[in-house]
Amino acid sequence: MTYKHKEDSQIKLTELMLPSHSNFSGKIHGGYILNLMDQVAFACASKHSGHYCVTASVNRVNFLNPIEVGELVTLKASVNYTGKTSMVIGVRVEAEKIKTGETKHCNSSYFTMVAKDENGNNASVPGLILDSMDSARHFARSIRHQEQARKRDVTFSAENFRLEDYLEDLKKHNNILDEALFSVDS
Repeated sequence: MTYKHKEDSQIKLTELMLPSHSNFSGKIHGGYILNLMDQVAFACASKHSGHYCVTASVNRVNFLNPIEVGELVTLKASVNYTGKTSMVIGVRVEAEKIKTGETKHCNSSYFTMVAKDENGNNASVPGLILDSMDSARHFARSIRHQEQARKRDVTFSAENFRLEDYLEDLKKHNNILDEALFSVDS
């Protein structure tokens, strides 16, 4: 098995935000930024694995600060975790005002990418060399996130979900529990 440093496959993409990327108030569309994030995650994963890669999932996308027309947007991607055929790619988005050089953090997200061989089958990926506290922290975070996601998937599956376990939580939020819920056979 081969191993690589995260620096070996890091990708950085900078693009000027144009009026065609914006909504009516001059803010850049979130969908456009997500598209760029997916592209840079693909490039990073493909560079690390040496294979074509596909997006399997995207973990929580928070838009922290708006991006304006005329700003330079820089996307930075690096491998945070490697499994047998998958990788978690961390993507950070920053915007820079050209005139002042002032930068702001606009978005961070984690993309799970799967390597594919020429026949479309999952392909093995090189492991990751953890050579810093940050790289170990990112790797461990990805492990924990995967464990929590698997647990959530099981807990909230149609077969395992029990309404009575969540009634008190549901009552604290903005909803109405229709009486029909209580007459449905489990």
